[in-house]
This record gives sequence, C-alpha cells and structure tokens, in this order.
Amino acid sequence: MTSSLKDKLVELRGIESNYIDAWGKPATINPASKDKLLAAMGYPVDDDAALQAKLDQEIREAWLSPLNPVQVNREDEEVFITVRLPIELVTDDYELAIDVEGSNTIKQPFTPADGELIGVQHIDDVEFQEYLIKLNAALPLGYHSVRLVASGDDELAHMRLVMAPHSCYHPDAIQQGGKLWGLSVQLYCLRSANNWGVGDFSDLAALLKQAATRGAHFVGLNPIHALYPANPGACSPYGPSSRRWLNFIYIDVTGIEGYDDPSVQSLVNDSEFQATLQHARDVDYVDYDAVTRLKLKALNQVFEVQNSRFLSKNTRQNKAFKAFVAEGGESLETLAVYDALQEHLAEQGKPNWGWPVFPKAYEEFHQPKVAAFKKSHAKRVKFFQWLQWQAAQQLEAANSVAHEHNMVIGLYRDLAVGVSEGSAEIWGNRDLYCTEASVGAPPDVLGPLGQNWGLPPMDPKKLYEQAYQPIIDLFSSNMRATGALRIDHVMALLRLWWVVKGDTAKQGGYVYYPVDDLLGILALESHRHQSLVIGEDLGTVPDEIRDKLAANGVYSYRVFFFEQAEDGGFFSPGHYPVQSMSTLTTHDMPTLLGYWHCLDLELGKELGLYPTDEILSTLYTSRHDNKQQILDTLHGHASIPDWIGRQVEQQGMNQALNFGMQKHMATGSSALLSLQLEDWLEMDKPVNVPGTFNEYPNWKRKLTRPLEAIFADPALNELAEQLTRLRQQASES
Repeated sequence: MTSSLKDKLVELRGIESNYIDAWGKPATINPASKDKLLAAMGYPVDDDAALQAKLDQEIREAWLSPLNPVQVNREDEEVFITVRLPIELVTDDYELAIDVEGSNTIKQPFTPADGELIGVQHIDDVEFQEYLIKLNAALPLGYHSVRLVASGDDELAHMRLVMAPHSCYHPDAIQQGGKLWGLSVQLYCLRSANNWGVGDFSDLAALLKQAATRGAHFVGLNPIHALYPANPGACSPYGPSSRRWLNFIYIDVTGIEGYDDPSVQSLVNDSEFQATLQHARDVDYVDYDAVTRLKLKALNQVFEVQNSRFLSKNTRQNKAFKAFVAEGGESLETLAVYDALQEHLAEQGKPNWGWPVFPKAYEEFHQPKVAAFKKSHAKRVKFFQWLQWQAAQQLEAANSVAHEHNMVIGLYRDLAVGVSEGSAEIWGNRDLYCTEASVGAPPDVLGPLGQNWGLPPMDPKKLYEQAYQPIIDLFSSNMRATGALRIDHVMALLRLWWVVKGDTAKQGGYVYYPVDDLLGILALESHRHQSLVIGEDLGTVPDEIRDKLAANGVYSYRVFFFEQAEDGGFFSPGHYPVQSMSTLTTHDMPTLLGYWHCLDLELGKELGLYPTDEILSTLYTSRHDNKQQILDTLHGHASIPDWIGRQVEQQGMNQALNFGMQKHMATGSSALLSLQLEDWLEMDKPVNVPGTFNEYPNWKRKLTRPLEAIFADPALNELAEQLTRLRQQASES
C-alpha cells in the first residue's frame, strides 16, 4: 500500500522518475531520492497512516473548495470554470460574477447540473460533484476575479481568472526583421571617476548614453536584486534576499537631493571617509564591506536631511514616498523590517546571516515580536523603505536615457532563479518555500558532479494555492524600467532539479511546475510592460521546454562555444534561430582571452575543481581541438584577416582575433547579439568560477578601465561602428 501511495503522490506532486541527461542518455531517479523529495514537501513518508491521512486531508480540502484558486486561459479560448458542490445543491440556481479588471462586473446565472459532470468524490459520507461551466462572455486580457454567488447574494467562493496573450511582446523593430546588438555588464564591475568603488545607476546611465550613440540598442545587466545591507560579504547577485527589490549599493549617493547639505558634506569630506573612499575606488576587486559602510553612512545622513525637510511634512516628496510605500505593500515592508532587524542583531553581536539563526520569536515575519520590533524601530524601517525609493528613481532615470536615445530595448534585467535560504523573501512567505531542499542541476558537461545552488525552491502546490501572486509580482517588478527581461535558468518554468539537504547534487530529482500557466502570466506581464523576454536555456534542456518557449515568444539564449555539431565543428551564427539572443561568453565562462589561453583550466587546477589529472588532460585536449575548429570557422567565413594563423599551435589570442570573433557573431541571424565589456577590454580574469565559494573572489572583479576611457578608445569605437554596420547588413539579408 505504501509503495502504491507514494507512487501516486510522486505523480500528483510532479516528481519525475526518468529524464534524458546532458549527454542524451536516459537517466532514472532513485526511489530513495523521490521519498526524500516528498519529505521535503512535508509528507511523512516513513509513517503509512500519517501519509494516508495527509493525502486524504488534501483531497478533502480540494473538494470542499467550490472554485479553484486560479485559472489561466489564453485570449480567444473558450473559458470553462470548474465548480464543486454537494450533490443536493447542484440543481440550485447560482450566479458567476466576473469582476473584469479595471472595468465592470459581468453576471452569468447558471445551474451546476446543466454543465458537464467531470468528477465525483465522497467526503464525510456526502457526495460532491464537479462540473464544468462555460463562460458566455468574452473577456479582455488581464487579471479578473470570478465569484460564485448563491441566492441572496451569498458569496460562496472566489478565484482569479487570468486571460493571457498567446505570445510575449516583440518590439516592432524586431518584428520587422531588425538585428540589434548591445553590451552586457555586471553593474558592480564598472569603474568611473565618480563612483564609490562599485558601479552605480549614474554609471549605468552614462553607459547607456555612450552605447546608444555608437549603435547599441541595449545594455544587459546582471541581477540587481536586493542583497543584505548588514551582511555585505553575501554578494552573489544570484543568491539575493529579495528578487522584487533593488540592491541599494547601486544608488549614486551624490545624485540624491540633500547630498549638498552641510551635514552630509562634513561627513563625506572627513579625512577618514575620503581615505576609505579612495581605497574602495583603487582596488581591483569590489570591497563590499568598505563600499557598504561608506554608502550607509552617507545615505543615513541624506535621509536625515530629507526626513526633516520633506518626509515628515505634507510635501510633494512625502506624497510620492508614501505612494511608493503603499504600492510596495507587504513585500516592501517585509524587506525593510528584515534589513532593520538583521542590522539590529549584527549591532548586538548576535548571529544574523539569515532568519534561520534569528531568535525564535523573530524567525518569521508574521510574528507578534516582529510587529513590536517594526513599531519600536519605525524610523529605521522607514529608512530602508526610502533606500528602495531612491534606487527605483535612479533606475528609472537611467532607463529614461535609453528612451531619449531611441534604443529599441534599452535596459534588460536578469531574473535570478531563486533566493538564498536566509532571505527576506522566504522570511515573509515561509509556506511557499521548501527549505529542506535546494535548487541545482544534475551532472552535465560543465559540472560532472552536478550543482547545488543553495536556493530553496517554491512549492508548486503552494504557488497555485496562492493564485500565482508571487510569480506575478516577480515578473512585474523585474520588467519595470526595462525593455527586456532575461530569465536565468528558464527551465524552472517547466521543472527544477531539487536536492534535499544533506544529499549530493547527483542524488536530486526533477520537480515539475505548471509551465503553461506560468508562460501565460509571463506573456501577459511582457505585454503590460512592453518587455521582450529572453530565456537562459543552457544545460540539460528537454525539447519540450524549448518548443514551448519558442511558441510563447521567449527568445532562446545561444552561446557560440556551445553551438557545436557532432563532428566538433561550430555552427555558423547565420544558422541560429532568429528568435534568440546570441553571445560569445557568459558570466559563468572564461573571457575570450582566458578561454584561448586555457587560463580557466589553469585556475580550475589551482582551485582543485578537477578530481583527477586525467579529467584535466581530457579538457586540455578538447580545448585544443575546439580552438582549431574555431580558427577554421572564422577563416572559412572570412571573419578574421588572412594574416592570422590557421594552426592553433602558432596563434595566440590578440585584438584582431578577439574583435574578429565578435564581428563573426554580428553577421548572424539572431535578432539580438550581446557582447561582454570584458571582451571589449581583452580581460583575462573571470567574474565568476562556478563550483567555488571562498576559493575565488566571485562577483567582485572590476573592469580594467573606467567608462571614460573605454569610449575614448579609437579601436573600440571602430569595433562598435563595424558591429552596427554588420548587424544592419544582417537585418537586410
């Protein structure tokens, strides 16, 4: 019985039993791993009676709910609503009241028994029947509310009804065949004459202006999600505290009203402050501790100025701030209280890396002690809300520069696949996350042992029960002030590799998500924000998700080094899908110089990433073969000058080869081409080494030249001109 029940639960909860691995071979999930995944979802797998009771309770709760929590339909589809009622009530008269978003209420009388009977279940000796009721009215795109109303206007239940477009938004210029290029950058890597040791939103505005005037139509960013002001060492943009809010470290303090106040100037002109600032600017790797300390000191004082001048009075600024806070709602409040509480615990010398080590009374947002803390530290909570307000305004200002210079896309942001275990996002919605598991990846070519990213997954069942609101909020907030959104590990819309705590990544298993519903919501938000969507579809990618993504208008992500034929040759970029963004390298890969000179393999050996010398030797051999194939491809397409060597043994990386590879990509068929500033600058060190934590300074390495110097370089200006010309030619062919 137990085995049968577990098998049923495995199927119900979307746990995959078999999959095709990165080498194209069938793989099977260990039954023990499936049991552990069920346990991580909260099922008592070691107690037969308790397991049966929990399943019975879930079935009971579902049938006692007259309506589903949410339903997603596409435009022009017939819409059927599922209604469940006791058998003695199914012949009564009811009304479906559809509150159309931003409009009127449509009322449709009906009798359940006149619909299509699709299910029967007995609960407490009472027979319940389930019917499909067709909606007669055509509904516009949007989020609508459907209420089940009995006689006497007694509302029995309500649900969210999402009407979504068939495909994500595409800018007119791309629909008409335009081929665009742009730059990708880790924002914190930017150097400039004025920033405080980390790239900021003013640097971003300057970069947009300079890129646009040279023919680029977008600048792609690393995730700029909120991290941890009280724990600056946790600097990975892919392990954020909240994906809805921004990292305050990108605020340009000098650009805020009140910075010129004598009290602020006295602080920042202090000799000790200036010495720390100079250090933060000079070092080659971002000193997050120093930068955070400097910015918080100055921002605290600017806040005091604004709070005194504007935010405690009936002013235009205060009205705007209060509107921002009201719109941010509980999500913004959660982050601000979390940041204030984490800071408070740090000041007291208590463990504070995340809510799992907070005192028990503070380990969840909706606790009485947290409410008391919020009240007693109201001004500090207000400060952290104010930081988000300032960050949002400066991001909007940067985006406006893109509009002013007629960039087709402008900014494109990156949505991380999850949040770290100790995050504010989990602290505020514990029910949604399975904290006994983590997201990762099964073994593949780049990670033969698999990967564990330390990011607890959302429970798809809870996400459905919450009417997909967390996903709606994520898509909406990350599409603001942007022209495109890149979704990291886009396969998460279909399935995620879960790894239970204590297990290795190899012992994980796939859990499926409601992909069609999530893609519908993505398409709706894409049109609302006029934001193109790019899906990072690298790694172990099943054909079904690639097909679904393409059908839903999501742009594929094509990396040159991964686009190889079975004979080892590299596909011409002219054969890439039009609906894709192509690139040479990513933040998880070596730079072009690093790749060509095998610096990544040398570094991996130093860091102990390769279990045996045999594995490393195989990688060197493969790299040599790949480089030869690349030279053959580049010469075959006349993408590099004839004087560049044809044998890899005699040809090192130089500017002509580097720029030739970039121009080779510009001739391709992808609608979008993204190039890294690191490769423009012919840098050798990577920004991130996957599989490392403290072994390498990930997410800290700065660019080797400041922005002012980059765009004063004649060679780079000529490269930009050639890229623009080649992209124009590609769009005309």
